[in-house]
Amino acid sequence: MRWLIAFLFAMQAIPALAQDALPPAPYAYKQLDDPALEAKATALMETLRCLRCQSQSINDSDAPMAGDMRHQVRSRILAGEDPEDVRVWLIERYGDYVSYQPEVSSTTWPLFAVPIALILLALLVLFGRLGRRHKNGDA
Repeated sequence: MRWLIAFLFAMQAIPALAQDALPPAPYAYKQLDDPALEAKATALMETLRCLRCQSQSINDSDAPMAGDMRHQVRSRILAGEDPEDVRVWLIERYGDYVSYQPEVSSTTWPLFAVPIALILLALLVLFGRLGRRHKNGDA
């Protein structure tokens, strides 16, 4: 029975190992020959989040997925696409989370509204307590 369980676990790990064993895309670790195009690509890659490690930009990450994303960015910029168009394409493909510069939309507005509402609530409570304290002569 133990051998069967070990075999099943090993079979589940094979696809994950195969994904990391694939050779990297051509522009995953190779810069573009044109310095101006590479500067555009690098500036864009600094603003995109690695979906696997989540705390690094795709420019800084060594994750295979980040390498694939770098390849996509460089390939599209080399083909003449505008960096903002590439950003929009990546957001459409991976969601708003991929961008370090989220835009206000129907799905992201709570991320912007909730902190403002909490600050206003804290100020209301603070002024209410200070007003009550001043009224009672405790100050």
